[in-house]
Amino acid sequence: MNRTYEEINAKIKNGDVIVMTAEEVIGVVESQGLEKAAKDVDVVTTGTFGAMCSSGAFLNFGHAEPPIKMQKVWLNDVPAYTGLAAVDAYIGATEVREHGGISYGGAHVIEGLVSGKPVKLRAAAHGTDCYPRREIESYLSLKTINQAYLFNPRNMYQNYAVATNSSDKTLFT
Repeated sequence: MNRTYEEINAKIKNGDVIVMTAEEVIGVVESQGLEKAAKDVDVVTTGTFGAMCSSGAFLNFGHAEPPIKMQKVWLNDVPAYTGLAAVDAYIGATEVREHGGISYGGAHVIEGLVSGKPVKLRAAAHGTDCYPRREIESYLSLKTINQAYLFNPRNMYQNYAVATNSSDKTLFT
C-alpha cells in the first residue's frame, strides 16, 4: 500500500502513525503476511546507530603517577589520536591495528569498552618537567577511565547510501 509523505505526516500529527524497526516488521510480515503488514505499518526505520566511517570516541584516561603527557597511544594495539590534552585520546572506528591486518580496529575497541571488556592501553611520550613519565602500559575499562564520549557525526544523513553484503564472503571496503 503506497502512502504519500503528506498522508504519513498527517498520521504523525494525529498520533495515529505505526512505526516499527526493520527487525520488528519481520515478525509482523511472518505472522500476518506482506500485504497486511504493508497496509498496517506506516514507517519502517532502518537506522543502525552503529559505528560508521566517521564514528569514534573521545577518551580521558586520568593521570598516572608520575604523570605523562601521552604523545602516542594504542588501545589493544590500535593507534589513537593524541593531539588533545595530556591524557586524552580519540579512537576512530575505522582505525586498524598496526600489526595484524584490517580484521581488528577502533570499532572493536569501542565495542569492547561499551561491553565492559578490559582494553590494553599503551602510551609513549618524550617526557617534560611537568610530565616526566615516558611510557605506560595498563588495562582500563569504561568504569576505570574518567570520561568517554561516543561521536557519530555521519549517522544523521538523509538519503545516505547504504550497501549490504548478501554473500557469505567477508568483504573489506
